[in-house]
Amino acid sequence: MDKSILIIEDDLEMAKVIAEGLKEEDYVVSVAYNGGKGLEMASTGAFSAILLDVMLPALDGYTVVRQLRARGNATPILMLTALDSTGDIVTGLDAGAEDYLTKPFSFVELLARLRALTRRGKPQPVHFRIGDLVMDSASHTVMRNGSQAALTKTEYMLLEVLMRNAGHVVSREEIVRAVWNSRTAIEQNSIDAVVKTLRAKVDQEFSERLIHTVRGFGYKLARMV
Repeated sequence: MDKSILIIEDDLEMAKVIAEGLKEEDYVVSVAYNGGKGLEMASTGAFSAILLDVMLPALDGYTVVRQLRARGNATPILMLTALDSTGDIVTGLDAGAEDYLTKPFSFVELLARLRALTRRGKPQPVHFRIGDLVMDSASHTVMRNGSQAALTKTEYMLLEVLMRNAGHVVSREEIVRAVWNSRTAIEQNSIDAVVKTLRAKVDQEFSERLIHTVRGFGYKLARMV
């Protein structure tokens, strides 16, 4: 079984203690000390699980989870945080994390949670279907009425955000966090331009349009009956 673990934790001492403990258990450990670096490492490396703090500089843990899931990264994530309210836990799980462990915690419990995650393995690739629009995150393909749409990476990520939230308005701010690095300033017309090209590829040739602008709020992918 692969035992490669990524720790994303800005508390250097805690990261060191966890990493040393895991190495004694024969795990291969990589560490990132902020959300931006953690997102980069998680996106480019193959890990059996990610231990992710919530209160991180650059990008918080919730944003890291959302962006990873929006990009089709299905690595199991265990969130580590001092935030222990029900709302905080629900936010983490809804963002896409598999489990949640509040600080302080025992290392024995951390190991048990980690073993449970790695036994499950990576979740199966996500397969979205909204009417005749189908997205397969394993192959990163999008089909509309049986025809494949050739999307750029940015268009694909935007469409996945909309499909994950089908029937609900996704704000421009949420789109920027999920599709672009949230530290990067994105002009409104840049978002509009990507939406325009995405519409041309998945909506333009069909009588029933799926992508709708909700003026003053953002965009919504309509659910087809």
